[in-house]
Amino acid sequence: MKFDQATPATSEESAPQVPPSNGSNKREQRPSRRGAYVAAGIVAAVVAAAAIAVTLTMGGNGEQGQQSSAKSAGPDVTARPDQSPPRDLIAAGKIALSAYHTTKDVKQPNGDVIRTYNWRLLNTNTGRYEETDWAWLSVAPGMQTAAVLERGLPAKRVGLLSLATGKVTRWIDVDKGVGGVQFSPDGKKLLATAYGLNPDRMFMDTPQQVNGKKQPGPKASRTGFYAIDVATGKADFADRPADKTAVLMPGGGRKDFRWSHDSKLLWEYRTDNPGRIFYTLKGSETQAPKAEAHLDYAEAGLSPDGNLVAGSFAGKKGQIISEVLDARTGKRAALVPGQQLLAWADDKHLVAWSCDPEQCDPGRGEFRNQLILVGPEDETVTPLSGFREAKLHYDGRWNPVFTRR
Repeated sequence: MKFDQATPATSEESAPQVPPSNGSNKREQRPSRRGAYVAAGIVAAVVAAAAIAVTLTMGGNGEQGQQSSAKSAGPDVTARPDQSPPRDLIAAGKIALSAYHTTKDVKQPNGDVIRTYNWRLLNTNTGRYEETDWAWLSVAPGMQTAAVLERGLPAKRVGLLSLATGKVTRWIDVDKGVGGVQFSPDGKKLLATAYGLNPDRMFMDTPQQVNGKKQPGPKASRTGFYAIDVATGKADFADRPADKTAVLMPGGGRKDFRWSHDSKLLWEYRTDNPGRIFYTLKGSETQAPKAEAHLDYAEAGLSPDGNLVAGSFAGKKGQIISEVLDARTGKRAALVPGQQLLAWADDKHLVAWSCDPEQCDPGRGEFRNQLILVGPEDETVTPLSGFREAKLHYDGRWNPVFTRR
């Protein structure tokens, strides 16, 4: 069976009900798309948790066919389909958009270039995203605290900041400079990746050819990482330098480690094949956990219940779809609308980037995308944000960070 296409619904009555947003968007405003997307064709969805096969049949006129009685209600949604970038809280199910960043390449007097991250962080009192001056940040599960790094990376301390007040409540000092930080999924630990140089700096003395033009290139300066106990501030360092023989992509000096689903191991993306390399907290390479053995480049990773894995783009002949895999076997369990699967809203629903299927021409329209909520058991797709501009590179192109709330 195939999932043929995602097409916009034509009826205003089928639109999801979303709270009104405030203010106007001057940076990147697109017409509001309140209409839900409707899946046309046949979706074969396997719910691994209950081993129940669910088949949804949707005709082009929106008529619903057979569906499982085991289907549960969808997650709670707070959407802003008229905002890009968002100004007010976006949330779906168990997660919320806790922060987002834009980037800008800033040329230095010596010809080097620093890719500067500009972050907006959710104020939990106002429900709005506020501009910050932090170089890097990560929001803890529960969305009460953020870990922050000051400008001038690598930084020699990590701040713990209250999302309600925007103020740092505690600093954790480290001996080696760090350029990235991430809370563990259980919220008990911090992972701070250490660098000898600013990981976002491109250097004139290591030039690269990009589209036939010579420009500053990155340097591999990662030295290892700190595993930090949040409660005590105890920071244990492990050596794990970057592979200096690997070919770096433009802007590729940043090689941050990330946490495994169970907060027990670390990983980084492979450079030779799709997939991930896992490490112990001592820095030694180890086998992937069974549930995470089939992960590739999809940001969403493993579902909260550990049964499904977000897969790659699987569209053909104009289809805008991605696959969801069975975590145990690595075999396809479902196809869902979307270009990139970003985060799990619950055990069955995902947040994804997706372009408008009617305007998703390669090279331009594919970059005009919005956040959507999708699920292998659902026939509708809920827009969560407005559309980004149809350009891969521009200063206002925003990238979301999702956190369990």
